Amino acid sequence: MSPSASGEPIPGATEDRRRGRRIALVILALCAAPTVAAWFAYVLWQPQPRLNHGELIEARAISDPELRRLDGSPFRLSQLRGRWVLLQIDSGACAEACGKKLLYMRQVRLAQGKDAERIERMWVLADAAPPDAALLLDHEGLRVARAPGGRFLAEFPAARSPSDHIYVLDPLGNLMLRFPSDPDAQRMVKDLARLLKASHVG
Repeated sequence: MSPSASGEPIPGATEDRRRGRRIALVILALCAAPTVAAWFAYVLWQPQPRLNHGELIEARAISDPELRRLDGSPFRLSQLRGRWVLLQIDSGACAEACGKKLLYMRQVRLAQGKDAERIERMWVLADAAPPDAALLLDHEGLRVARAPGGRFLAEFPAARSPSDHIYVLDPLGNLMLRFPSDPDAQRMVKDLARLLKASHVG
């Protein structure tokens, strides 16, 4: 009489069943991982008044064209990889709203204390107007470079104009968050602190 007919387990069958269950669990975990990750992103970064001030943008890589510094030398955003980047896009003439954004970026960075070194500030000039020299002196360490054209600027989503926002790029160069042009500085500080705490890069 065979082991199966007698009710006795077939040699190796139990181990095969266990192995099959393990494989099924691994497949299930792999399938569920994107959903779980999306859930955590939703919980952590949904722009709710009690949590986030910034508006989450579906992470997207920004192109890396050659920008020009004020002295005419080339500059690329990829040179800032490995750091978080606060970025604004404005005319070199820098009206009142532009000046406020520069101030916000400076103060929000400084408010991060020892983590301030993980953050860069970038002003992308949208036109040929030269920035005021005195203004630049007030913002030591600010990166300033002129955009090569409208196609690059169009990569920064905005309902009206990219100059309405302060954008956040992650250390991999992905655009992921934007703030309004006249944000709540304290809530910006908290948003950025959460990003820095959660990040294992930059």
